[in-house]
This record gives sequence, structure tokens and C-alpha cells, in this order.
Amino acid sequence: MKNFFISAGLVALGAAACESALADDATGPKYWSVGATLRGFYDDNYAVSGSTKKGSFGLEFLPTISTHVPLQQTDLGLRYTYGLYYYEDRDNVNGGPVDQTHQVDLWLDHAFNERWHGRATDTFVSAQEPELLAPAPTAATPTPYRVNGDNIANYATLTLDTTWTRLLSTTLTYNNGFYNYQNSGAVFNNATGITTGPTSGASLEGELGRDEESGSLDLNWNVLPETVAYVGYQVAWEDYIGNEPISFFNELYPTPPIHRPFVYHSSDRNNVTQTGYLGLSQTFSPDLSANIKVGASYVDVYADPKFPTTTWTPYVDLSASYVYLPGDYVQLGFTHETGASDQVSTDSSGHITQFSESSVVYLNVTYNITAKLLATGIGRVQISSYNGGAVNNDTTTDYGLGLNLSYQINHHFSTDLGYNYDNVVSDLVGYGYSRNRVYLGVTATY
Repeated sequence: MKNFFISAGLVALGAAACESALADDATGPKYWSVGATLRGFYDDNYAVSGSTKKGSFGLEFLPTISTHVPLQQTDLGLRYTYGLYYYEDRDNVNGGPVDQTHQVDLWLDHAFNERWHGRATDTFVSAQEPELLAPAPTAATPTPYRVNGDNIANYATLTLDTTWTRLLSTTLTYNNGFYNYQNSGAVFNNATGITTGPTSGASLEGELGRDEESGSLDLNWNVLPETVAYVGYQVAWEDYIGNEPISFFNELYPTPPIHRPFVYHSSDRNNVTQTGYLGLSQTFSPDLSANIKVGASYVDVYADPKFPTTTWTPYVDLSASYVYLPGDYVQLGFTHETGASDQVSTDSSGHITQFSESSVVYLNVTYNITAKLLATGIGRVQISSYNGGAVNNDTTTDYGLGLNLSYQINHHFSTDLGYNYDNVVSDLVGYGYSRNRVYLGVTATY
């Protein structure tokens, strides 16, 4: 397996020799495409452990099929990507040395007329890595580590843009996120506490299995041709659907004086968040634009049977994009919002961790070194603070970096070399870890 990096390079050289055999596609519309990526990799911490690292060489195979149908007023697309990951060092982890992922992306864009414009997107994922289970690189993730099993996430968005006058328009948006984890089945026993499988503690499904819904309405004012100001309101529901025990504490009953366990369940962390915000979108030039959205969120954890709370938190979403050369761009952003937490421990008074408050800074850079050599970089830092419970005000910081070089051999073949770095630093005992991954591969598309 260690020789795979050399083999991948030889495959790429062989692909270059095929250039004359595969001429560019004939002119005309193309409604479908197929492709596949084959990579060799090394992961120095595939088990994501902070104390005992285990490294492994491996093989990654990613075939993709997609269709795209542009019509006069409608744009429709569908893409499916299958992932097969083989770890040489894993003998019997998660059923064997092989991981499998599935991702389906669907999008629909339709202009009803010159004033009404609708969009719908949906992404279904079955995976293990946090970057696949998160709804977007700009969004906070409650699990900054690899999760064994066939875990499911689905994100759907519906948007309706309406132009009422030359100066006024509205944007109506609905979002839904569904999360299901294979690790489930926790039960409570008076003698042993909460157990799931061979280990103690709540399951991931009990902690994080949930359905998230939100609806928002923005009122937009075209101040200038390059400037749009808006005011908006969003309401979001977070319902935990694991239906399992997640934490407990020994509650003192005064008559007669005795301690009895009080058990928290998944749905006891259900909450609703209302957010109001002001925003400004500015286009400084065809190459430079920025968006600013600031406001406040009112979080109501109404379902907590012991300590229902309401909290005000800041809400921020900032981004800027600059295209400094054709095909080369920089995107910088910052978000701050509340979200789900995988921490469920109670303090001595019986308070449970209800949610987390996270700030995310991200930077994306794309640079064409030559006409055929493309460099990309993605940097991300997430700082999360926990609200309530034994870890109240503790923080976890997740650093992520991805670097990639891609060389376009011809219209159908390319090679790539990449490096991913993850480092989680936490106040929580045993939660932090570091991880390095490097890969080399070849991609074919038609």
C-alpha cells in the first residue's frame, strides 16, 4: 500500500498518453457527466484519538454521476457521489477496514416571471467525517471528530425572491436539517447509570439526533444600484428525536430524605430560537463584494423539565469575496450563532448542557498558477462555548486546513496532491486531538 503513491503517479502519466485518444467533446449541449477519482492517502490518526494515535495508508475511490438540464426558465440538476475508503491498518473497526459514503445533491432554479424567482436545493449525506456531515463549511458543527457508522444528514432549502417595486423586494426562506446517527440504543439502569452498547454514557443519536427547521423573511431595499439594505426575522425550531436517556443526577427528595436519580431524555433539550437582524450587501466593483448581517437571537429552551431558560445571544454573518484575476478569488467570512451540542453532562445542581454558542472564521483561496495548474486552500477555525451543565462556559477550538494542487492533463484527466490538517483544542478532558492527512490521485471525467 505504501507504493500506491508511486502507482497513482504512474496512472496520471498513463492518462496523459491517452490525450490524443480522447478529443474534446463536440460542440452542443451536454446534459450529463460521469467521473471518478482514485487516490492513495496516509492518515496519521484515523481513529481520531488524542492519546493513542494510529496511522494507516489507504485507498480512496470516488465515482460521480450527474445531470444538468438548463431550460428557458428552469435550471435542474442532480448529482450522486459514492465514496469507498480502505484503511490498511484497520483490522476490525466499524465492521472492517472499509468505510462507505453516499452524497446526493439536487437543485432546482425557476423563474416564474420577471418578478417571482424560486430556488430549491437538497443534499443527502451518509458519512463519517465532520466536513461531510456539516451543512456547509461556514456553519458550526457539534461534532469536530470522525463518527463511526452510517450516519445520515439531510439539508433542504426553499427560497422565494419577489420584486414588488423597483426599490423593494422580499426573500422568503425555509430550511430543514435532519440528523440521524447509527450509534444508538442507550438505556438507563439504577445500578450502572446510562449505558449504550459495551460502553457507558449517552449515544450519539440520543445526544444529537434531531430535526431542525427554520423560516425567515427579509425585506430588501435597493438603496443604490450597488447597495442593498435589508431587515429580517427568523424563527428556528430544534427538536431532538433520539428518544433516549442522555444524562441524570441524584435528586434529593426531602420527605422522606432520599436521593433518587432524575433522568434527562433527548427531547428535554428541544428549543426555539427567534432572531432579528439588519443587513447590507455592497458590490464595490464587478470583482469585489461584501455582505454584513448582524442582530440578536432569543433562545428559549422550553422543554428542560428542571431548568427551562431563555437567553439572548449575538448573531453575526459577515462575508467578502474578491476575484483578483479571472478564475482566481479569495473569500473571507465570519459567523456567530447558537447550535446543537454533543455535551450532555449535568452539574451538581442538575443543570444540563442545553446548547453551544459558536464562532466560525473561514478563508477560501483559489489561484491558477498556470493555465493547467490550480492551487486551492481552505482554512477554518471554530470556537464553541457550552451553555449549562458541568461544562458550562468551557470552550473547544477546532482548527482545520486543506491544501490542494490540481494539474489538468487534458479535457478528461487531472491529477491532484493534497494535505488536510485538523487540530481540536478543548477544556474538556480527552476531547482534543490532532490529525494529518496527505493524498495523491487521479481524476477522470467525461
